[in-house]
Amino acid sequence: MKKLYPSLLSADFSQLNQELHKLEQAGVDGLHFDVMDGQFVPNISVGFPVLEAVRRETTLPIDVHLMIAQPERYIEQFAQAGADFISVHVEATPHIHRALELIKLQNIKAGVVINPGTPVELIKPVLSIVDYVLVMTVNPGFGGQQFIQSCVAKVQQLAELKAINSYDFDIEVDGGINDQTIKLCAEAGASMFVAGSYFFKHHDYAVVTQDLKG
Repeated sequence: MKKLYPSLLSADFSQLNQELHKLEQAGVDGLHFDVMDGQFVPNISVGFPVLEAVRRETTLPIDVHLMIAQPERYIEQFAQAGADFISVHVEATPHIHRALELIKLQNIKAGVVINPGTPVELIKPVLSIVDYVLVMTVNPGFGGQQFIQSCVAKVQQLAELKAINSYDFDIEVDGGINDQTIKLCAEAGASMFVAGSYFFKHHDYAVVTQDLKG
């Protein structure tokens, strides 16, 4: 079953309350909340105050994606601000196992993220402890990018490792997700989908939600 997490960075922040209400009514499974620091990725986004505001206004699960250097410094604060899931990049810290354990200590779901240029082999040592793996299907930092087709093979590889080892993680994809690419990723084994610019360009969120989830 496909679970859909619209990326709030593509929402209209001048009408955030209305956007959150529309997303709840549309039947999405949760919200994707991107955090960028201008160091790990070449862009800066939102932080604790906005997450706290979103948490006050919705009961939807919030999937926080930390695109920041040394993410372990801020995990507890993001959990306290309202995150239900937190994912960290393997490329962003030399202590990925510790970072994931810190997330789990907050009693929320822990995810590891890999960029398009990062092989699956790099995260094999932590696959047994994660709740989900986020495969970036664009280079992180900006919305509206074109889907990188070669990343589908990583989703397939992760699905195979999951089956062979009886692991219990979900596979999430983020970047260039639309009505066509979501099918490719789902067939490869993904079950969680982040949709940004494609989703929010539609006026009727319920229709695009149904279209993407099938």
